[in-house]
Amino acid sequence: MAGLQDTTIDALYTLEETIAGEIFQGATYPWEVLPQIGGFILSLGNRLPRDRYEQRGENVWIAKSARVFSSAYINGPAIIDEEAEIRHCAFIRGNAIVGKGAVVGNSTELKNVILFNKVQAPHYNYVGDSILGYKAHMGAGSITSNVKSDKTLVAVKAGEERYETGLRKFGAMLGDCVEVGCNSVLNPGTVIGRQSNVYPTSMVRGFIPAGSIYKKDGEIVEKY
Repeated sequence: MAGLQDTTIDALYTLEETIAGEIFQGATYPWEVLPQIGGFILSLGNRLPRDRYEQRGENVWIAKSARVFSSAYINGPAIIDEEAEIRHCAFIRGNAIVGKGAVVGNSTELKNVILFNKVQAPHYNYVGDSILGYKAHMGAGSITSNVKSDKTLVAVKAGEERYETGLRKFGAMLGDCVEVGCNSVLNPGTVIGRQSNVYPTSMVRGFIPAGSIYKKDGEIVEKY
């Protein structure tokens, strides 16, 4: 039966696939590091090798091999890793780590996030207070909703277990290779296990086990 053990850092992520691996040390659940992202970027940015990264503006470090379109806006603290692509009119509001080979696309907005290597958020996405694992993909128009409508603190629910995060802002934790369909909404506190798929136009909340297909509320099936 699914439980909080399935929402841990080890269960969701390959830490070798992010420049931010250090931030997870000593934590059990990934959402524990959300308040630390800004400070971690400031520490890591000052240690990045100058032959491969350059500082552009205040507290913004961009790999020399990354491609940043002139119309993109990047506010610090932020790190854009090697061979990442920040496309036309992307809006990075700060406290953002964009992994190697990741894509932040047209009119996509990031805020307080870690995008592992090869993540794609390519079209009209909002990703806030969230962590997206290796090769996770956000379909066009899909978003992470990071504040509850009643503004109460976010809890994570997995099976019969519940974890009170103490966070008012918490979007979604996507494991490695998660595929989110177009125009889906991931409600605050959503956790999706590795290799899972979410159907387009879904409204998701709670925990989706690894290797699953989320078709609609109450209909989750195994992929294999």
